[in-house]
Amino acid sequence: MTNILLSTSLKLKDIKNVYHGKVRDVYNIEDKYLLMIATDRISAFDVVLPEGIPYKGQVLSQIASMFLDSTEDILPNWKIAMPDPTVTFGILCDPFKVEMVIRGYLTGHAWREYKEGKRMLCGIPLPEGMKENQKFDEPIITPTTKAIEGHDEDISREEIIAAGLVSEEDYIQLENYTRKLYARGCEIADKRGLILVDTKYEFGKSEGEIYLIDEIHTPDSSRYFYKSGYEECLATGTQPKQLSKEFVRQWLMDNGFSGQEGQKIPYMSPEFVKSVSDRYIELFEHITGEKFGRVDLTDIEKRVEDNITKFLDIYLHR
Repeated sequence: MTNILLSTSLKLKDIKNVYHGKVRDVYNIEDKYLLMIATDRISAFDVVLPEGIPYKGQVLSQIASMFLDSTEDILPNWKIAMPDPTVTFGILCDPFKVEMVIRGYLTGHAWREYKEGKRMLCGIPLPEGMKENQKFDEPIITPTTKAIEGHDEDISREEIIAAGLVSEEDYIQLENYTRKLYARGCEIADKRGLILVDTKYEFGKSEGEIYLIDEIHTPDSSRYFYKSGYEECLATGTQPKQLSKEFVRQWLMDNGFSGQEGQKIPYMSPEFVKSVSDRYIELFEHITGEKFGRVDLTDIEKRVEDNITKFLDIYLHR
């Protein structure tokens, strides 16, 4: 049976505290640094699904690392090093309490809202007569609150500033960075025959400076279409082939689960789990242009802990 990383329980003297998120375990190191471990857990509709996805953590970490490196000319980011293919070590920042979602196309959550007749999303007016998956004239920014538990909520720029979640000066800068990061992501995707449909960014501050934090342009935070066939699908009203987590959400909905109370998560067969893993690897190879290097999954938890321990011994105590 394939080994997967579902959880970690590092025991290191430098750890101040640990946060176990839906898919990542985040360790505070000396109140100066973060260790972010991308596990193989997978979530949808804000629920962690019962089966892990082989190689998912490695895919997310390595894609995010590549995009952090390729956007550091736009703004600084939190990454310092990768002690393991599933682990990122970086600067501890004070995160802004909003996620900056940017959408180039009417799809996913935005389409579901539009289909219900709503023509305003996060304070942004939406034109009449649009089709599902149609490109906006200009990308729109639709922020959400950052929920510790439960669902993130749509919120407008005006509401963010009025509530004091982000100062007006900082928010203007976050919008500016969001548009530049999305443009860079679209450029890279286009060279690989993909469309970066929508994505989200998270930002934080350290010593008064804004940093890009968390992951970036991964299938968990972004949606990609293949360029080939997109126009035909739009014209015929069929779904473009996409590389994102949306197909997992769609599979869940088709099987009677959308995160509502009383609904039961459908059985995830080994074949389905493998198909999800294959999709993640497919996206890695398309977006990076590189062959995915499958690391040894034998006793993966021990490997991760050993690599982290060796790294911290050198980095913190040199």
